[in-house]
Amino acid sequence: MDSDLTDEQAAVGDVVREFAREEIRPLAAEADREETFPETVWDGLADLDLTGLTVPEEYGGYDADPVTYAVVNEAVAGGMLAVATALSVHCLATACIAEFAGEGVREEWLPEMAEGRPVGAFALSEPGAGSNPAEMTTQARKEGDAYVLDGEKQWITNGNRAGAIVCFAKVDGDDGVTQFLIPGDVDGLSVGDPEEKLGLRASDTTSLTLDGVRVPAEYRLTPVGDGLSAAFHVLTDGRIAIAAQAVGVASHALEEARGYAGEREQFGGPIGDIQSVQHTLAEMATETEAARQLTRYAARRRADGEGAMAASMAKYFASETATEVAGEAVQLHGGYGYVTEGGVERLYRDAKITEIYEGTTQIQKTIIARHLLE
Repeated sequence: MDSDLTDEQAAVGDVVREFAREEIRPLAAEADREETFPETVWDGLADLDLTGLTVPEEYGGYDADPVTYAVVNEAVAGGMLAVATALSVHCLATACIAEFAGEGVREEWLPEMAEGRPVGAFALSEPGAGSNPAEMTTQARKEGDAYVLDGEKQWITNGNRAGAIVCFAKVDGDDGVTQFLIPGDVDGLSVGDPEEKLGLRASDTTSLTLDGVRVPAEYRLTPVGDGLSAAFHVLTDGRIAIAAQAVGVASHALEEARGYAGEREQFGGPIGDIQSVQHTLAEMATETEAARQLTRYAARRRADGEGAMAASMAKYFASETATEVAGEAVQLHGGYGYVTEGGVERLYRDAKITEIYEGTTQIQKTIIARHLLE
C-alpha cells in the first residue's frame, strides 16, 4: 500500500523494486551459496544513484529524505537482504562524513563514495562491547598533527570491501568515545577472515585490527568524547533502514508463499483453497503491512527531526515480523521450504539477523521503555 507516498517516492520504489527483481534476485541463491558479494549489483546500485542516498546534492549525492530511504531499503531487501545491508552500512558511513566531517574531508571523500567507490563501513562493535559501546577499548592518541589508533573491531559489514571506515575510539584515556575516518588502505589496518554465518552469507562480515593506524587530525570527525551521541543520531536512521529491510524480507516471503499456495496441488486442488492456509496468508499479509506502516511512520517522524522511539518500535516490530512471516513461508512450503532449492529457507535464515544487528530486540525494548518512562 503506497498511497502514503509522494509521487516521487512511489516512483523511486517502483524503479528499485524492478531492479531488485530483475538484477538482484537471479543472483541471490548463488551469492548466498558461494558467500560472495555480487559486485555487479553494487555497480547497478551506483548507476541508480543509490550509493549516494545519504550524500548531499552538492557532493553528487541523492540526499534522500527518510521516507525515500526506507522505501529504497525495503525494495533492495526484497531482492536480497545481504545487498541491502551492505548498502545501508555504506550509507551510515557517508551520513557520518556528511554530518560531522570538515569541508575538506567532505570534498575529498563524498563525491567518490556517492558513486559507489570507495565502499563505506561502520566500525563500532568490539568483541567485549556490542550492545554497550561505551565499554569499547579501542584507543586513539594524539601525535603531532595526527591520531594513532589501536584496537579490535568486530562484526564489520563490508569489512573486506571497505575503502572508507568510520571508526570509534577513546582518545588519550578519555572515557568518552570519538569518531574517526580511516582509509581502507592505511598502514596498520588488517582485516580478519569473513565470519561464517547462519544467514546474510553474501555480505562479508569481518573483524578489523588496528595496530598503530595513523590518520590526519582532520580525520577526527567529532569533538573528543562526542562520538557516541553522533553514532546514536545516525543509528536512528539505521534502525529505520533495518526495519524497512525486514519488511522487504517479509514481503518477499509472503510473495513466495502466495505463489506456492496457488500452484501446489493437494487433496484435489491448490492448497490455497484450504482455509487454514488462507488464514495463514491473511495473518502474514496483515503483519507485513502493519510493519510497513509503522516503519514509514517512524521515517516521517524522523523527517520532522524526531522519531527515536518510533525507530526502535519499527525495528523491533518489523524484525520480529520478518522472522515470523519467513518461518510461516517455510512451513507452508513443507519439505520444499526446508531445502535450498525452494529459496524461502534463505529468507528465514536472513530474517533472523534483523532482530540482532544495529541493536537487538531487547535493546529496542529498553529504548522504548526509557522514552515512555521519561
